[in-house]
Amino acid sequence: MILQSLSLLNYKNFETESFELDPKINCFVGNNGVGKTNVLDAVYHLSFGKSYFNPITSQNIKHGEEFFVVEGTYEKNDRAEKIVVSAKKNQKKIIKRNGKPYEKFSEHIGFLPLVIISPADRDLIIEGSDTRRKFMDGVISQGDSSYLRTLINYNKTLAQRNSLLKYFAANSTFNQDTLEIYNAQLNEYGSIIYQKRSEFLDIFMPIFKKRYVSISNGNEEVSLIYKSQLQDENLLTLLQNNLGKDKITQYTNFGIHKDDLLFEIDGHPIKKFGSQGQQKSYLIALKLAQFDFIKDQSGVLPILLLDDIFDKLDEERVEQIITLVDDENFGQLFISDTHADRTEAVVRKVHQTYKMFRL
Repeated sequence: MILQSLSLLNYKNFETESFELDPKINCFVGNNGVGKTNVLDAVYHLSFGKSYFNPITSQNIKHGEEFFVVEGTYEKNDRAEKIVVSAKKNQKKIIKRNGKPYEKFSEHIGFLPLVIISPADRDLIIEGSDTRRKFMDGVISQGDSSYLRTLINYNKTLAQRNSLLKYFAANSTFNQDTLEIYNAQLNEYGSIIYQKRSEFLDIFMPIFKKRYVSISNGNEEVSLIYKSQLQDENLLTLLQNNLGKDKITQYTNFGIHKDDLLFEIDGHPIKKFGSQGQQKSYLIALKLAQFDFIKDQSGVLPILLLDDIFDKLDEERVEQIITLVDDENFGQLFISDTHADRTEAVVRKVHQTYKMFRL
């Protein structure tokens, strides 16, 4: 799969811009603030229908304008695929594939597999469990559309159950039958999600460990530990046994929306005990393992975005990552950096075609 051309109209800080892209390596270089990351984010937008850095649609429209359009022409399985993402202020975003709008954005997820490595990934370590769940769900969803549908159904049912609990509290009323309908649905969807997350970790862990060894040059033992309330009891029992707490808090306190993925190094949380270098290696290994997993599941080489990578890693480690595209197992690569000479010196060592875009 190759992104052949990219066009931006009123996207973030761009008025209008078009790029004819190299099938292997594309480098966007320039000073801070010129829009390098925004170009990579536009590529991300075409795969996921949203920005990686700012999911609020209206804030991705250039200041003073009323709409944006991001357009990409791909070659996938020897076919041309044109994807257009557009949004007007106060209107619903539209995603079109070859001129036909998607009825549901979820139908597009996984069609253009992509992995991004960015300084913002540190949120996976420092933020709460919600960030790590989204990572896990994002990896699984790119190769499993039924999982994404189940997750959407679970979240919808969860919101309805929470609204019902608030209604009970506000009106001093209670309806066991209605609540049990939601409990049964949450149990059905939650059990599937728990099972698929568990199966995913079984496959993902060895890939992740192998990647960490290859880029860290260290002897640390790294692990990902899946924590779920469903490891102790089925969800239906948890919901029934904790109804009193839910009624007091007006919120569903148990379920797969409380799951977490613990990041550990030598048996300790990497957030507290990992050095900066170890944390960086951990995150990059995590993202490269994501690349491997999606490639194996989908049979398609994902696009790889490396945002501002040189400012966060030493050149030797960056060179190590970029050398990976020499491997036939890697496809198209996008890089952003502030130093054109530094970037070109590294990509020249890779025996692949490349283009430099100076912004």
